[in-house]
Amino acid sequence: MIQNDTIVALATPAGVGAIAVIRLSGEKSIELVDSFFSSVKKNKSLVQQKSHTLHLGHLVHNNSVIDQVLVSIFKNPHSYTGENVVEISCHGSNYIQQEIIQLFLQNGCRMADNGEFTMRAFLNGKMDLSQAEAVADVIASNSAASHQVAIQQMRGGITNELQELRGQLLDFAALIELELDFSGEDVEFADRTKFRELVTKISFVLKRLIDSFAFGNAMKNGIPVAIIGEPNVGKSTLLNALLNEERAIVSDIAGTTRDAIEDEVVINGVVFRFIDTAGIRETEDVVESIGIQKAFEKAENAQLIIFLISAQKFIEAPESFLQEIAAIKERFPHKRLLTIANKIDTISEEQLASLTAQISDLVLLSAKQKIGIDTLEQELTSLVNTGALSNNETIVTNSRHFEALTLALESIESVKQGIELDISSDLFAIDIRECLRHLGNITGEYDVDKDILGHIFGNFCIGK
Repeated sequence: MIQNDTIVALATPAGVGAIAVIRLSGEKSIELVDSFFSSVKKNKSLVQQKSHTLHLGHLVHNNSVIDQVLVSIFKNPHSYTGENVVEISCHGSNYIQQEIIQLFLQNGCRMADNGEFTMRAFLNGKMDLSQAEAVADVIASNSAASHQVAIQQMRGGITNELQELRGQLLDFAALIELELDFSGEDVEFADRTKFRELVTKISFVLKRLIDSFAFGNAMKNGIPVAIIGEPNVGKSTLLNALLNEERAIVSDIAGTTRDAIEDEVVINGVVFRFIDTAGIRETEDVVESIGIQKAFEKAENAQLIIFLISAQKFIEAPESFLQEIAAIKERFPHKRLLTIANKIDTISEEQLASLTAQISDLVLLSAKQKIGIDTLEQELTSLVNTGALSNNETIVTNSRHFEALTLALESIESVKQGIELDISSDLFAIDIRECLRHLGNITGEYDVDKDILGHIFGNFCIGK
């Protein structure tokens, strides 16, 4: 990506709308737009106008008006990219959009690559690399939780978390390197006690950030919830009730669901990805057996498991169901399990009381009658630890950050071990540099490989 040229792209979604915004960035962007702009106020030159101003006029080419437009000017360095930026608001006709873009492409601009505006912002020091990546997450956020996490990251969440510790580690690294220059004189410039405390602190922060990735990734991509249970217990009916649409086929015939059906729904600002699985039972049907095996696989990969039982059948054989609940807990010991008694409209109040007395934390509902769905939704959100969100803690959602933090932790643990074993400074100095490099790769403070930059910004939409 060349930085000394002028780029252009559509900054709003493609298609017909009331308005569209076309963005240009580069040293000559204001001058270029000015050459085709005719202001409603005669003899106004865009080049001579102040930054952060709006100007109404027409884009004219060969004495033909393309459109009436509103031009926004942002002069460097006070712009999104740190360069001269012009944003042209025009009418949302596909024809008009293409006419304007082609006009500038034929007169010195080139089409922006994916994410190139944000990449220029990073290269010009307007944001660090983690903030640049968060821009894409903000655009892609589809729930209150994922939006909050992305906004916190875009405001420098992980950068602020690591900046002070990284600065202190750099200071100690300089002292360690100085010791190496005077290795023949057996001197220590770095206070080992304070250094040990810093390394322990860095290790603690890195572990906390690494641990937050599982939650952050779920907030970003949706929390997978597997609905399991025997055939005809109402799993598909429950999925339809949660989605408020007929997504899954409902039938009185046992074994109707052969494959997993997935869909998402936002509950209290959190995205849940529900997976309706095949009914679990002994069967000789080959296809149904494959579906049952998939049900267990989905449960293994889910973050939450809903075990659905029939209220009426439980009353008839409670011991069997209690054993089944225990077996599921044993099979998935690290999963959050929510037991739900469905079809409560088919049993009496007395039987209902007996049911709740035998199973703790039981959710009662009738998926068919949509009774208790609100209670279930509240229970689901209570099982998700949103404390980190409400406390505005830094939450890692990016797999690249997770990998860099993991490698940084390995390096700092090696430093810690070296201090404890009182090994030579020149040995753990290598691990200090490695830790600094991995931390710097998160924010782009170290030289980041061009292939990595291309991968990151290649996932952006054109125009951002």
